[in-house]
Amino acid sequence: MSESNRQYLIIGPSWVGDMVMAQSLFITLKKLHPDCEIDVVSPAWSLPVLERMSQVRRGIALPVAHGEFSLAKRYKLGRSLRSGNYTNAIVLPRSWKSALVPFFAGVPQRTGYKGEMRYGLMNDIRGLDATILSQTVQRYVAHAYNESEYSVSPPEVPCPELRPDRKNAESLLVKLELNLGKPVVGFMPGAEYGPAKQWPIEYFAQLADLLIKNGYQVWVFGSEKETNLGEEIVKEAPVDAYNLCGKTELVDVIDLIACAEQVVTNDSGLMHVASALDVKVNVIYGSSTPDYTPPLSSSANIFYKRLSCSPCFKRVCPLGHTDCLLQIEPYDVYSKIIS
Repeated sequence: MSESNRQYLIIGPSWVGDMVMAQSLFITLKKLHPDCEIDVVSPAWSLPVLERMSQVRRGIALPVAHGEFSLAKRYKLGRSLRSGNYTNAIVLPRSWKSALVPFFAGVPQRTGYKGEMRYGLMNDIRGLDATILSQTVQRYVAHAYNESEYSVSPPEVPCPELRPDRKNAESLLVKLELNLGKPVVGFMPGAEYGPAKQWPIEYFAQLADLLIKNGYQVWVFGSEKETNLGEEIVKEAPVDAYNLCGKTELVDVIDLIACAEQVVTNDSGLMHVASALDVKVNVIYGSSTPDYTPPLSSSANIFYKRLSCSPCFKRVCPLGHTDCLLQIEPYDVYSKIIS
C-alpha cells in the first residue's frame, strides 16, 4: 500500500472528553501519513465537534442509541461505506459491537485492542500493556504505530486543537446578552461520572464571589442537567455571573469557552474541550487522577491532593467524606488564577 492512498475509517468513542482526546490520534496519523484521509464514525452529537478538527474529512453518524446493539443498523451502515474504499480501520471502543461496522464495510486492515472476543471482526488485534500505556490518550495514539514502536515507552502525544468559530461566538454574545468588557473565567461544575468527581458547588460559588470582587466575570457552562448547579453559583454572585447551562449546544460551548481567559473545571468532558482551546485550565481532581486523564494543554494548573485513598475511581466516595475535594479550597484556586 502506498502512503498516498491511505483511507482511514475510525470508530470513535461515545463521550465528549474521549472524542477530544481522539484528535491526538488524528493529528498523529496526519503527521505520519500527510496525504491520508480520515473519516470518523461517531454518535450524531459529536459531528459538529469533528467539524472543528482540521484532520477529519468527514464525520459519519452512527444511527444507534448509546448502549443499543442493532445489528441491522450497523450492517446497513457498514455496507453503505464499502464505496469509500477504506484501507485501514481503527476501532477505539473495546466492545464487540463497535467492530461490526468496519467488518461489514470490508476494510482490509482492522486495528484495535483485545476485548469481548473480537477475533475475526478484527485482524490487527493489539494487547494493552497498561504499565506502558497508562493514559487513555496514549492508548488512542498508539493505534497509529506498530506494536513494536511502543513496546518500551509510550508514544508522543500531541495536544488536541479545536478550531473556534469567531462569528458564531459573536452571535452568541448578542443572543445571550454577554460581553467581553471584563475578563471571563468559565466554570464547569458538572461531571457526568458522579459526585466523587465534583468539587462542592458552594466552593464554586465562593470562588465566583472572589473573582467578581476582583474584576472578573464568570460564565457557567454545562448541559440542561447542570442548570441547578449553575443557579446555585450565580445566586451567590448575581452580578457578573451568568448561568449558561442548558442554553447552548456543545459546539456553542466551544466558541464561548474560547472567549474566556481561564476556566475552572472538574475532570470532565468539558475539561478536555477547554484544554483543546487557547485557554488556561484549572482542573480539580477528586476520585480520578491526572496520571490517567490529564489536561492535554501546555497551560494548566492541576489541583490534586494525592490522598492515601486516591484515586478510588468511584462515583460516590466510599468513605463518605470526599476529602480529596473538600481539601482543595476556593482560595487555593483563586490564587493560581490571579498569579
